[in-house]
Amino acid sequence: MIPLVFHPIYSQLDLPERHRFPIQKYQGIYDRLRQEGIGSGQFIRPKPLHPGRINGALCPDYVSRFSSGTLDGAAVRRIGFPWSDQLVRRTLTAVAGTVLAGVLSLEKGRALHLTGGYHHGFYDHGAGFCIINDLYLSALNLLDKPGIGRLLIFDCDVHQGDGTARLATGNDRIFTVSIHGEKNFPFRKQVSDLDVPLPKGTRDDQYLACVEATLSAAVDRFRPDAVIYDAGVDIHIDDDLGHFDITSDGVLARDRLVFEHCDRAGLPVSAVIGGGYQRNIPALVDVHLNLFRAGLGAEFDGLQ
Repeated sequence: MIPLVFHPIYSQLDLPERHRFPIQKYQGIYDRLRQEGIGSGQFIRPKPLHPGRINGALCPDYVSRFSSGTLDGAAVRRIGFPWSDQLVRRTLTAVAGTVLAGVLSLEKGRALHLTGGYHHGFYDHGAGFCIINDLYLSALNLLDKPGIGRLLIFDCDVHQGDGTARLATGNDRIFTVSIHGEKNFPFRKQVSDLDVPLPKGTRDDQYLACVEATLSAAVDRFRPDAVIYDAGVDIHIDDDLGHFDITSDGVLARDRLVFEHCDRAGLPVSAVIGGGYQRNIPALVDVHLNLFRAGLGAEFDGLQ
């Protein structure tokens, strides 16, 4: 049974009316999976990460100021969420979930996280709804595990994984890949080990060929021992912030391609759902569900 990592706190964040972030989607994904027949026992609930565990990987002063609510106004605005104790608890639990999914992927071959992908988190600041970079912290944790000498972060969110790229600079055990919109946030890009910027209006065939070629090149070149996959769906044609023309079938094909390639290479995969910004929450949830259709495979198909 492929483990699914989830905590109700992911959607428990009080935001101003009409706030841009679709916080309801996480509970929506969980509810849909349960409706599809996934049993409650398949879901594993993470415990919040203690801030002290982050120090060293990230700036202790930044982590302390975020945890205590003493970030200045500019830093809070850059993140995009109003500060609250609730935000701190949610953030530390979500990060813990990605770390847990990574560990579970080594045990089970694959694990899926119902949030994650906070790739705009930097060493000493957050941005773009990302506070603490869960992908990087999970990578560091996995590199401490026996048999894991090299780790690939394969980021298919439409926005470049700038924080991840910057944090992993100089660490030759982490290989960062970002396939993203060329003219999209962040407008000041960082340098990943492999960046693939794509133009507005990119469609299924072009996109899928790019994903396949890029993943193959990254695995052949770096020879990783495990993969962290950011399966952002803000590439979707209906996404408010994406500017690509990828269909739901294209999203599903991408996710299947990634899992199948990693299976052939014998690589464990921990996947996070990444970005997705349709205001129509049921429609957004359905696009995100493609990750679980692909990742659960026969487990999901057998429920239909």
